[in-house]
Amino acid sequence: MIVVEHLTKVYRTLRAVDDLSFTVRAGRVTGFLGPNGAGKTTTLRMLLGLVTPTAGEATIGGRQYTELTDPVRHVGAVLEASSAHRGRTGRDHLRVVCRSAGLPASRADEVLDLVGLRPAAERRFKGYSLGMRQRLGIATAMLGDPEVLILDEPANGLDPEGIRWMRDLLRGLAAEGRTILVSSHLLAEMQQLADDVVIVAAGRLVQQGPVSDVLGGGSAAQVRVRTPEPDRLAAAIAELGLAVHADADGSLLVVGAEPAQVGNAAFRAGVELHELIGERMDLEQVFLELTAGKADIR
Repeated sequence: MIVVEHLTKVYRTLRAVDDLSFTVRAGRVTGFLGPNGAGKTTTLRMLLGLVTPTAGEATIGGRQYTELTDPVRHVGAVLEASSAHRGRTGRDHLRVVCRSAGLPASRADEVLDLVGLRPAAERRFKGYSLGMRQRLGIATAMLGDPEVLILDEPANGLDPEGIRWMRDLLRGLAAEGRTILVSSHLLAEMQQLADDVVIVAAGRLVQQGPVSDVLGGGSAAQVRVRTPEPDRLAAAIAELGLAVHADADGSLLVVGAEPAQVGNAAFRAGVELHELIGERMDLEQVFLELTAGKADIR
């Protein structure tokens, strides 16, 4: 498990991370979300021992990253698209890393298969697309078969097929009991991928928990209803104490209601209905609501 406790990082007058605490559980994919300047990358760099915290600590399995013995076998990380010698092939790049980490060279081909890069194994890195570089970065992170995987914007540069592949890969790794922490701006994808989310803004925690709980914690659900008698229906709904307003497309939006309530009000008022749809907040809407006015433009 990853545990971040009261983590703070101050650069002169800039408080990049401010008393941040959260946990990332094993066997689950956790999305790490926040607007630009929220302190996500700084937090990940402190977690990986690349930046020294001003206060607090971040631990992996109860130990700081710098205290891990043979960390490549415990933690795999990608903080940006993979970089490698431009003239080196993907396979050679991985074999060099294997040699430096004391891993068998055969592991290079295993992770090439894992990320779907075997057909491009003999291509030179300079000819790799951004999406291929992302895959190579994940292959590098997986060389030690780590229990923990930390990825910063791993879907950047991937096409829709690649994004789906990424989702299946990470969910499969989590199902094996691994701890997966993923930072991303692709909120629709995070809603499909993540089991839990941690949302930060201006270096502070805004919300954390299972995706289902976070979605339930935003604004109330609403019902969209269409009728040839909107005024009569609006009056009947208002009698129930529910907020109702007309949308630009001519439908009525009833906030904080369930479809059955609106349908019952229409039945009692003798109003004909042409459409009745319950709408729920998605992760993007909840994210924008939770972080509204909290983005730090630095």
